[in-house]
Amino acid sequence: MMVKNLFQIAESAAHAEITEMVAESRGVRVERIVSQGQSSPEHFWYDQPEDEWVAVLQGRAELEFESGTLLPLEPGDHCMIPAHEKHRVKSTCDQETTIWLAIFFSSTD
Repeated sequence: MMVKNLFQIAESAAHAEITEMVAESRGVRVERIVSQGQSSPEHFWYDQPEDEWVAVLQGRAELEFESGTLLPLEPGDHCMIPAHEKHRVKSTCDQETTIWLAIFFSSTD
């Protein structure tokens, strides 16, 4: 068993977004994402087959949905994104590191 820290950040995070698998089991995966000024490419939309619960643990970010809705997120903010809800990362703070925790899972409906 190994202990890791969600707030420990590699130096390379300032140059490229980092996505790390934290846990995975039976249709559920947990990812830690570390961003610093990164955003989704222009005209790119995530269209995922599973539901996603996402939280910002540190930093700031803004999600954009295909419907035009903008959702600013600050530390402690979290939201559920239903499967196939097209969305993108409009922005992340370039002055500090943003740490996300995302849980992906299939709906039981």
